[in-house]
Amino acid sequence: MDKVLFSFGHGFSARALAARLIPRGWRIIGTTRSTEKMDEIAATGVEPVLWPGTDVTGVLKTAPYLLISAGPNADGDPVLNALKDEITAVAPALRWAGYLSTTGVYGDHQGAWVDEDTPLSPATKRGQLRVEAEAAWQAIPDLPLHIFRLAGIYGPGRGPFAKVRKGTARRIIKDGQVFSRIHVEDIAQALELSMARPDAGAIYNLCDDDPAPPQDVIGHAAELLGVPLPEAVDFETADMTPMARSFYAESKKVRNDRIKDALGWRPTYPDYRSGLAAMLRDDL
Repeated sequence: MDKVLFSFGHGFSARALAARLIPRGWRIIGTTRSTEKMDEIAATGVEPVLWPGTDVTGVLKTAPYLLISAGPNADGDPVLNALKDEITAVAPALRWAGYLSTTGVYGDHQGAWVDEDTPLSPATKRGQLRVEAEAAWQAIPDLPLHIFRLAGIYGPGRGPFAKVRKGTARRIIKDGQVFSRIHVEDIAQALELSMARPDAGAIYNLCDDDPAPPQDVIGHAAELLGVPLPEAVDFETADMTPMARSFYAESKKVRNDRIKDALGWRPTYPDYRSGLAAMLRDDL
Protein backbone atom coordinates (compact mmCIF):
# COMPACT_ATOMS: atom_id res chain seq x y z
CA MET A 1 0.00 0.00 0.00
CA ASP A 2 1.20 3.48 -0.80
CA LYS A 3 -0.81 5.28 1.86
CA VAL A 4 0.78 3.82 4.98
CA LEU A 5 2.22 6.01 7.74
CA PHE A 6 4.19 4.62 10.68
CA SER A 7 3.97 7.07 13.56
CA PHE A 8 6.54 6.76 16.36
CA GLY A 9 5.25 8.32 19.57
CA HIS A 10 1.66 8.76 18.44
CA GLY A 11 0.75 11.81 20.49
CA PHE A 12 -1.14 15.09 20.19
CA SER A 13 0.18 16.28 16.82
CA ALA A 14 0.29 12.82 15.23
CA ARG A 15 -3.33 12.19 16.20
CA ALA A 16 -4.41 15.42 14.53
CA LEU A 17 -2.60 14.32 11.36
CA ALA A 18 -4.19 10.87 11.48
CA ALA A 19 -7.65 12.44 11.76
CA ARG A 20 -7.00 14.18 8.43
CA LEU A 21 -5.46 11.18 6.66
CA ILE A 22 -7.70 8.28 7.66
CA PRO A 23 -10.80 9.65 5.85
CA ARG A 24 -8.59 9.87 2.75
CA GLY A 25 -7.88 6.15 2.82
CA TRP A 26 -4.63 6.12 4.77
CA ARG A 27 -3.52 3.30 7.03
CA ILE A 28 -1.90 4.71 10.17
CA ILE A 29 0.16 2.60 12.57
CA GLY A 30 1.05 4.40 15.80
CA THR A 31 3.25 3.45 18.72
CA THR A 32 2.58 4.05 22.39
CA ARG A 33 4.50 3.10 25.52
CA SER A 34 1.27 2.72 27.51
CA THR A 35 -0.98 -0.34 27.40
CA GLU A 36 -3.75 1.89 28.77
CA LYS A 37 -3.66 4.03 25.61
CA MET A 38 -3.94 1.13 23.17
CA ASP A 39 -7.75 1.13 23.10
CA GLU A 40 -7.87 4.91 22.99
CA ILE A 41 -5.66 4.99 19.92
CA ALA A 42 -7.55 2.15 18.25
CA ALA A 43 -10.81 4.04 18.73
CA THR A 44 -9.49 6.77 16.40
CA GLY A 45 -8.94 4.30 13.57
CA VAL A 46 -5.18 4.03 14.13
CA GLU A 47 -3.54 0.61 14.55
CA PRO A 48 -1.82 0.78 17.95
CA VAL A 49 1.55 -0.84 18.60
CA LEU A 50 3.09 -1.15 22.05
CA TRP A 51 6.67 0.01 21.64
CA PRO A 52 9.20 -0.63 23.06
CA GLY A 53 8.09 -4.22 23.52
CA THR A 54 7.01 -5.16 20.00
CA ASP A 55 9.14 -6.06 16.99
CA VAL A 56 8.37 -3.31 14.45
CA THR A 57 10.88 -4.20 11.75
CA GLY A 58 8.12 -5.65 9.58
CA VAL A 59 6.12 -2.43 9.79
CA LEU A 60 9.19 -0.39 8.88
CA LYS A 61 9.53 -2.40 5.68
CA THR A 62 5.91 -1.83 4.64
CA ALA A 63 5.33 1.84 5.50
CA PRO A 64 6.71 4.34 2.95
CA TYR A 65 5.96 7.27 5.27
CA LEU A 66 7.52 7.71 8.70
CA LEU A 67 6.68 10.28 11.41
CA ILE A 68 8.80 10.67 14.52
CA SER A 69 7.20 12.55 17.39
CA ALA A 70 9.05 10.82 20.24
CA GLY A 71 11.36 13.28 21.94
CA PRO A 72 14.96 12.65 22.96
CA ASN A 73 16.10 12.03 26.52
CA ALA A 74 19.45 12.08 28.28
CA ASP A 75 20.41 8.89 26.42
CA GLY A 76 19.63 10.40 23.01
CA ASP A 77 16.87 9.71 20.50
CA PRO A 78 14.92 6.63 21.65
CA VAL A 79 13.92 5.56 18.14
CA LEU A 80 17.43 5.68 16.75
CA ASN A 81 18.88 4.10 19.89
CA ALA A 82 16.69 1.05 19.28
CA LEU A 83 16.27 0.97 15.50
CA LYS A 84 19.01 2.95 13.78
CA ASP A 85 20.24 -0.01 11.72
CA GLU A 86 16.73 -1.01 10.69
CA ILE A 87 15.81 2.57 9.70
CA THR A 88 19.08 2.96 7.79
CA ALA A 89 18.26 -0.21 5.88
CA VAL A 90 14.82 0.99 4.77
CA ALA A 91 15.75 4.68 4.29
CA PRO A 92 16.22 4.51 0.49
CA ALA A 93 12.73 3.01 0.08
CA LEU A 94 10.96 5.67 2.14
CA ARG A 95 9.08 8.44 0.37
CA TRP A 96 8.94 10.80 3.34
CA ALA A 97 10.20 10.94 6.90
CA GLY A 98 9.11 13.73 9.24
CA TYR A 99 10.82 14.63 12.49
CA LEU A 100 8.95 16.88 14.92
CA SER A 101 11.49 19.12 16.62
CA THR A 102 11.10 22.42 18.45
CA THR A 103 11.91 26.09 17.97
CA GLY A 104 13.80 25.71 21.24
CA VAL A 105 16.83 24.78 19.12
CA TYR A 106 17.31 28.50 18.36
CA GLY A 107 17.72 29.49 22.01
CA ASP A 108 17.16 32.96 23.39
CA HIS A 109 17.10 35.97 21.05
CA GLN A 110 15.73 38.56 23.49
CA GLY A 111 12.54 38.97 21.52
CA ALA A 112 14.15 39.22 18.07
CA TRP A 113 13.04 37.32 14.97
CA VAL A 114 14.51 33.94 13.99
CA ASP A 115 14.14 31.79 10.88
CA GLU A 116 15.44 28.44 9.66
CA ASP A 117 18.84 29.94 8.83
CA THR A 118 19.39 31.24 12.37
CA PRO A 119 22.32 29.42 14.02
CA LEU A 120 21.26 26.85 16.60
CA SER A 121 22.15 27.94 20.13
CA PRO A 122 19.72 26.31 22.58
CA ALA A 123 19.41 27.87 26.02
CA THR A 124 18.07 24.75 27.74
CA LYS A 125 19.10 21.12 28.07
CA ARG A 126 15.90 20.11 26.27
CA GLY A 127 16.85 22.32 23.35
CA GLN A 128 20.37 20.89 23.22
CA LEU A 129 19.00 17.35 23.13
CA ARG A 130 16.82 18.35 20.17
CA VAL A 131 19.80 19.78 18.30
CA GLU A 132 21.65 16.50 18.82
CA ALA A 133 18.60 14.46 17.77
CA GLU A 134 18.12 16.50 14.59
CA ALA A 135 21.76 15.90 13.67
CA ALA A 136 21.46 12.16 14.36
CA TRP A 137 18.48 11.85 12.02
CA GLN A 138 20.19 14.00 9.38
CA ALA A 139 23.21 11.66 9.46
CA ILE A 140 21.24 8.66 8.16
CA PRO A 141 22.18 8.14 4.49
CA ASP A 142 19.41 8.43 1.87
CA LEU A 143 16.71 9.23 4.45
CA PRO A 144 14.14 11.64 2.92
CA LEU A 145 14.08 13.67 6.13
CA HIS A 146 11.90 16.71 6.77
CA ILE A 147 12.42 18.56 10.06
CA PHE A 148 9.55 20.57 11.52
CA ARG A 149 10.49 22.97 14.32
CA LEU A 150 7.31 23.50 16.30
CA ALA A 151 6.45 26.51 18.42
CA GLY A 152 4.32 26.11 21.55
CA ILE A 153 1.46 23.76 20.71
CA TYR A 154 -2.15 24.28 21.80
CA GLY A 155 -5.48 22.89 20.69
CA PRO A 156 -8.44 20.80 21.85
CA GLY A 157 -7.84 19.80 25.46
CA ARG A 158 -4.54 21.66 25.61
CA GLY A 159 -4.85 25.36 26.27
CA PRO A 160 -5.43 27.99 28.95
CA PHE A 161 -9.17 27.57 29.48
CA ALA A 162 -9.06 24.85 32.14
CA LYS A 163 -6.76 26.80 34.46
CA VAL A 164 -8.64 30.03 33.86
CA ARG A 165 -11.94 28.32 34.71
CA LYS A 166 -10.46 26.82 37.87
CA GLY A 167 -9.05 30.17 38.92
CA THR A 168 -5.51 28.77 39.04
CA ALA A 169 -4.17 30.65 36.00
CA ARG A 170 -1.65 33.43 36.53
CA ARG A 171 -0.28 36.07 34.20
CA ILE A 172 3.47 35.71 34.61
CA ILE A 173 5.06 39.03 33.71
CA LYS A 174 8.63 39.11 32.39
CA ASP A 175 9.65 42.28 30.62
CA GLY A 176 10.12 41.73 26.88
CA GLN A 177 9.05 38.09 26.97
CA VAL A 178 7.42 36.86 23.76
CA PHE A 179 6.56 33.38 22.46
CA SER A 180 5.41 31.92 19.18
CA ARG A 181 2.73 29.24 19.22
CA ILE A 182 0.72 27.06 16.85
CA HIS A 183 -2.63 25.30 16.82
CA VAL A 184 -2.32 21.53 16.45
CA GLU A 185 -4.61 21.50 13.40
CA ASP A 186 -2.18 23.80 11.59
CA ILE A 187 0.64 21.35 12.33
CA ALA A 188 -1.43 18.54 10.84
CA GLN A 189 -2.22 20.58 7.74
CA ALA A 190 1.48 21.36 7.22
CA LEU A 191 2.52 17.73 7.60
CA GLU A 192 -0.10 16.60 5.09
CA LEU A 193 1.07 19.19 2.56
CA SER A 194 4.68 18.09 3.01
CA MET A 195 3.80 14.42 2.60
CA ALA A 196 2.12 15.26 -0.71
CA ARG A 197 5.16 17.22 -1.91
CA PRO A 198 8.30 15.68 -0.37
CA ASP A 199 11.49 17.75 -0.40
CA ALA A 200 14.17 15.70 1.29
CA GLY A 201 16.37 17.77 3.57
CA ALA A 202 13.77 20.50 4.12
CA ILE A 203 13.56 22.26 7.47
CA TYR A 204 10.42 24.22 8.31
CA ASN A 205 9.37 26.36 11.25
CA LEU A 206 5.74 25.83 12.24
CA CYS A 207 4.16 28.71 14.10
CA ASP A 208 1.33 31.17 13.66
CA ASP A 209 1.71 34.74 12.41
CA ASP A 210 1.44 36.54 15.75
CA PRO A 211 4.11 35.99 18.41
CA ALA A 212 2.77 37.36 21.69
CA PRO A 213 3.56 37.71 25.39
CA PRO A 214 2.17 34.74 27.35
CA GLN A 215 0.21 36.97 29.73
CA ASP A 216 -1.77 38.34 26.78
CA VAL A 217 -2.96 34.83 25.90
CA ILE A 218 -4.10 34.12 29.45
CA GLY A 219 -5.82 37.49 29.65
CA HIS A 220 -7.65 36.94 26.38
CA ALA A 221 -8.82 33.49 27.50
CA ALA A 222 -10.29 35.06 30.63
CA GLU A 223 -11.98 37.74 28.53
CA LEU A 224 -13.54 35.08 26.28
CA LEU A 225 -14.85 33.22 29.32
CA GLY A 226 -16.14 36.39 30.93
CA VAL A 227 -14.20 35.85 34.14
CA PRO A 228 -11.90 38.21 36.06
CA LEU A 229 -8.41 38.78 34.73
CA PRO A 230 -6.01 36.30 36.40
CA GLU A 231 -3.50 37.69 38.87
CA ALA A 232 -0.38 39.33 37.45
CA VAL A 233 2.78 37.90 39.02
CA ASP A 234 6.34 39.10 38.52
CA PHE A 235 8.50 36.39 36.96
CA GLU A 236 11.38 36.98 39.37
CA THR A 237 9.28 36.26 42.46
CA ALA A 238 6.73 33.82 40.97
CA ASP A 239 6.44 30.36 42.53
CA MET A 240 7.10 28.15 39.50
CA THR A 241 8.41 24.67 38.85
CA PRO A 242 11.89 24.47 37.29
CA MET A 243 10.26 23.16 34.09
CA ALA A 244 7.82 26.08 33.91
CA ARG A 245 10.56 28.58 34.67
CA SER A 246 12.80 27.14 31.96
CA PHE A 247 10.29 28.12 29.27
CA TYR A 248 10.98 31.75 30.13
CA ALA A 249 14.71 31.30 29.47
CA GLU A 250 14.03 31.99 25.79
CA SER A 251 12.29 34.94 24.15
CA LYS A 252 11.99 35.11 20.37
CA LYS A 253 9.61 35.61 17.46
CA VAL A 254 9.64 32.82 14.87
CA ARG A 255 9.18 33.34 11.14
CA ASN A 256 7.14 30.87 9.06
CA ASP A 257 7.77 32.30 5.57
CA ARG A 258 9.68 29.27 4.26
CA ILE A 259 6.84 26.75 4.54
CA LYS A 260 4.37 29.29 3.18
CA ASP A 261 6.53 29.83 0.11
CA ALA A 262 7.44 26.16 -0.39
CA LEU A 263 4.09 24.46 0.21
CA GLY A 264 1.49 27.21 0.12
CA TRP A 265 0.71 26.57 3.78
CA ARG A 266 -1.41 29.14 5.56
CA PRO A 267 -2.44 28.70 9.19
CA THR A 268 -6.15 28.29 9.74
CA TYR A 269 -5.53 30.00 13.08
CA PRO A 270 -3.03 32.79 12.31
CA ASP A 271 -3.09 34.12 15.87
CA TYR A 272 -4.02 32.95 19.37
CA ARG A 273 -7.26 34.94 19.30
CA SER A 274 -8.70 32.96 16.38
CA GLY A 275 -7.39 29.68 17.83
CA LEU A 276 -8.87 30.26 21.28
CA ALA A 277 -12.19 31.41 19.80
CA ALA A 278 -12.44 28.17 17.82
CA MET A 279 -11.64 26.09 20.89
CA LEU A 280 -14.31 27.87 22.89
CA ARG A 281 -16.88 27.40 20.13
CA ASP A 282 -16.26 23.68 20.34
CA ASP A 283 -16.39 23.91 24.16
CA LEU A 284 -12.87 22.52 24.57
